[in-house]
Amino acid sequence: MAGVFSSWVLASPFAHAGDASAGSDVFKSECAECHSVKEGRNKKGPSLFGIVGRAAGTAPDYAYSDALKQAHWNWTADKLHWYLSQPAKQANPGTKMKYDGLSDSKQLEDLITYLSTVH
Repeated sequence: MAGVFSSWVLASPFAHAGDASAGSDVFKSECAECHSVKEGRNKKGPSLFGIVGRAAGTAPDYAYSDALKQAHWNWTADKLHWYLSQPAKQANPGTKMKYDGLSDSKQLEDLITYLSTVH
């Protein structure tokens, strides 16, 4: 059983945490135009303060699309990886988010690690 578990952990895309400092730079280049990491500061997109662990479509004072309000998931590291690695309109048809996805797996891991620290 321990061998199966350790194999799963090593195969997991999050087995090795990313670099939060590098992730901050990725955030600035990929996300900051539309999102803030300051609590309660919405821009074109909602604040990403406390995003990891939050239910989708629930940041206060933001007018979400019906598609995201009806997406019954929590923003876990795995869900963020899935969502951000593809075009937003493919991940959540009907979303307002205009993003083509982040194909660089290292940058994606760094970004998610950074977002995990913003709370």
